[in-house]
Amino acid sequence: MTQRPPLPPFDESSARAKVQAAEDAWNSRDPERVALAYTEDCVWRNRHEFITGRDEIRAFLRRKWEKELDYRLRKELWSWSGNRISVCFRYEWRDAGGQWWRSYGNEQWEFAPDGLMRRREASINDVPITADEREFGTSPHGPDEGGA
Repeated sequence: MTQRPPLPPFDESSARAKVQAAEDAWNSRDPERVALAYTEDCVWRNRHEFITGRDEIRAFLRRKWEKELDYRLRKELWSWSGNRISVCFRYEWRDAGGQWWRSYGNEQWEFAPDGLMRRREASINDVPITADEREFGTSPHGPDEGGA
């Protein structure tokens, strides 16, 4: 059995580590890397889409990052209990026409005993912003400091 530490039940330290690992993976914009954090039969609700399993997760992420250019994400631990973590997040991206966006959201995560996420519920709202309103930089190594 492959494990993905930290494992539930979570305490504050392990929940923060799990959130940071997710932020780092998503900022890689690598669908293969991100998908490995989820069970083979993971169930997602992402906005209006319902996704099941790693193959659908990979396909979703490929579509997402083809549309959401220069994507940079920040996640913040909101709460945790047992095998569940709740997160607030925001990310910035631009579309093919050059319009910048900031997306705000909340996620609820549920983990299997091996530390893989088996359920993800995400609600997200998008707000158009100008390039001058951006909080995150575009470093190829992840978000620049500032605007946390």
